[in-house]
Amino acid sequence: MAARSSWKGFIKLSLVSVPVKAYTANSSSSDISLHQLHSGCNNRIHYLKSCPEHGEVKNEEIVKGYEYAKGEYVIIDEEELEKLRTESDHSIQIDGFIDPGRIDPIYHSGKTYYLVPDGAVGQKPYALLRQAMKQNDLNAVAQVVLAGREQLVLLRPDGEVLVMTVLAHKNEVKSAEAFKDEVEETGLSEEEIKLTNLLIGATTLKEFDLGRYKDNYKEKLTQLIQMKVEGKEVVQVPSPEEPKIINLMEALKRSVAQAQAGAAAGKAAPKAKVAAGEKKMAPSARSRGEEKKAGQKKIG
Repeated sequence: MAARSSWKGFIKLSLVSVPVKAYTANSSSSDISLHQLHSGCNNRIHYLKSCPEHGEVKNEEIVKGYEYAKGEYVIIDEEELEKLRTESDHSIQIDGFIDPGRIDPIYHSGKTYYLVPDGAVGQKPYALLRQAMKQNDLNAVAQVVLAGREQLVLLRPDGEVLVMTVLAHKNEVKSAEAFKDEVEETGLSEEEIKLTNLLIGATTLKEFDLGRYKDNYKEKLTQLIQMKVEGKEVVQVPSPEEPKIINLMEALKRSVAQAQAGAAAGKAAPKAKVAAGEKKMAPSARSRGEEKKAGQKKIG
């Protein structure tokens, strides 16, 4: 768990207050950052805060202002902003409860927090709220001020903790209706529909493990950086050429056959055994193969 919470406050449900602290669920520690450098000397590019009259400005000399007319600003002090904040700014105000799935995932902003009890006094009301939401299979819609902005959020139980996901407001997301004119009505034959259903059925995952997916690009980028540091040549591995299939029916038939063959192979794989008389590659032959590959490294 993170060493320091990113927010502290209360979950408010009518007259019930639950003291909680929030930890961000989104991890950025594994991101690989590429910096901008000057191509002539490889020095890091810096972005300086400057005033056209006085040049570079220090952070403590910067204030906030609102432009009410062209080139005319009114200065807003931090103390004045603090006076606008009320006790409710430090609370997650539950507006009501809804069924899971009631809100389209398109409104999820991608910012998610884990909410945990803040101190011993918050343990029991927290447990009651979480347990009640689990037993009734409900999520909660609430509002909270984060980073100086009022946010709409979704609360849901996940195991032993509550999860808070920031939502976009309805007017911040384009409706699918705005793009319906881009989709033309097309006649579909029964055979095309049947083959498509077969393809979907053959590629439906019986078990799903999110952990099996990884960021292949980041791994390749890490490998590229290491090779560049070591002064090695980067060789591009050519992608296998895809068969050119123009006819939709032919593409569907081949896809179905390929998917069904893959599914059958997957079921048979655990039963496969090495035949008793099958010989393994001799150590000398394997070592000779590795020596041929040692001169180059590839990415792909």
